[in-house]
This record gives sequence, C-alpha cells and structure tokens, in this order.
Amino acid sequence: MGALMLAEGGTFQPPGADSFILPPIFGGVTKPMVLVVLSAIIVAAYFVIATRNLKLVPGKGQFVAEFVYEFSRNKIAREHIGAKDFRPFVPLIFALFTFILVNNIFGIIPIIQFPTMSRIGFPLALAAVVYLVFHGVGFARHGFLGYFKHIMFPPGVPKPIYILLSPIELFQKFIAQPAALAIRVFAAMFAGHLILLVFTLGGEFLLMEAGAALKPISLVGFAFAIALTFVEALIQVLQAYIFALLTASFIGAALSEGH
Repeated sequence: MGALMLAEGGTFQPPGADSFILPPIFGGVTKPMVLVVLSAIIVAAYFVIATRNLKLVPGKGQFVAEFVYEFSRNKIAREHIGAKDFRPFVPLIFALFTFILVNNIFGIIPIIQFPTMSRIGFPLALAAVVYLVFHGVGFARHGFLGYFKHIMFPPGVPKPIYILLSPIELFQKFIAQPAALAIRVFAAMFAGHLILLVFTLGGEFLLMEAGAALKPISLVGFAFAIALTFVEALIQVLQAYIFALLTASFIGAALSEGH
C-alpha cells in the first residue's frame, strides 16, 4: 500500500507490522503481557462471581456463565471428543475458549484496542499445550507404537497407498495441524486489527491533514472502521470457537479406535 499524498502536502504512512511492536510499560513488561494476565483474571473473576450464589432462575450474569460453560461442554467437547471420553477435557476446552475470546475482544475495546493473539508467541504457546495434550492422550490410549500405527495406517485404505499416505499423516499430525492451529488465530487477529488501523488512521489523517475538498472523505474511512469493528467482533468470537473446536477434534481423533 503506497503512501497517500494530499493537497496540503502531507503524506499518509499506512500502519504495518511495526504497529504491533509496543514499547515496554516498565522493565521488560509489555502491554500484551499485561493483557494476558488481565484476561486470566477477568475470566476467573467473572465465573467465580457469576456462580457464587446459584439460583434456580438465573440472573443475566449466571445465565451467560452457564451458557458459555454448557456450550464449551456439550457443543464442543462432547460432540467432538465423544460422550465416553469428553469429561476430563471440559476444563481445557472451556479455558481455551474463554481465554482466547477475552484476548481477542481486547482488540475492539476502547483504550485497550489490542488483540493479544495478534502476537504469534501467545497462540504458539497455547498450541504447544494442545500439542502435548492430544499426543499425550494418544500415546496413553494406544501405546507408543500403537499410536504411530493409529496415525500412519488408517483402516480401509489399500496397502500400496500407505507409501504416500503414512508420511503425509505423520507430518499432518505432528507438524501441520498444531502449526495451523496457532497461525489461524494469529493471522485473523493480526489482519483484522491492521485493517481497522488503516481505516481509522486514514480517516483521522484525511480529517486533520487533507484540504477542504477531501476532508469529507474522512467520514467514509470512519464509517468503514465502525462497520468493520462489528465484523471483527464476529471473527474474534469465531476464532476462539474454532481454536477450541479443533482442539477437541484433535483430542477425539487421538483417542478414537478407528482413524
């Protein structure tokens, strides 16, 4: 994206990857680090407070807490891990969904306005946890050699096809799937935040620096920024759901008797 030259001589420098590099707040502590800790506190505090005095007819806070838990438990964990094995993994699925959701939504909250998952280190750390869990339960269920057989030799495939299929399955399970899990949420949050910055800063620049004839165009930039904020909110929720969903699917596949 080239720089935008305006009638009064100003030059618009569009935001880029350097917009995500934030100076330390103090010492080596950065804003994303603070937000990660804050998100964990928010999630824990909300669900403790909302469920402290449970009522038969729930209030709004209890209703939201119960809805999110039931959704994580039944619509994600139970459906994709299986009714037999899902219960031990409900806390993990619930924690991943709520934690990623709050960190994503930070991107559209005034003043904060930074989606933590747009820093690749955080999605990679979460993907590493998922990696250890689903391979760990796979080895525990099938044994060391049995798990590799489970991955590399899915039933119902002609034996000559295994020559091509087995290395692909091995690469997919041990490298491609966990990498894609992290990159998907990172890329969505990075791109969405960058687009919002382009329209917001572009509109501001046109309003402040453009000639009188171009200043009204700033309203278009602000209008797009507002509209895209709602789209981004939907994507933020969707990406938290997809991360939790794929985690449950990976665990279910590792535990399954068939492939």
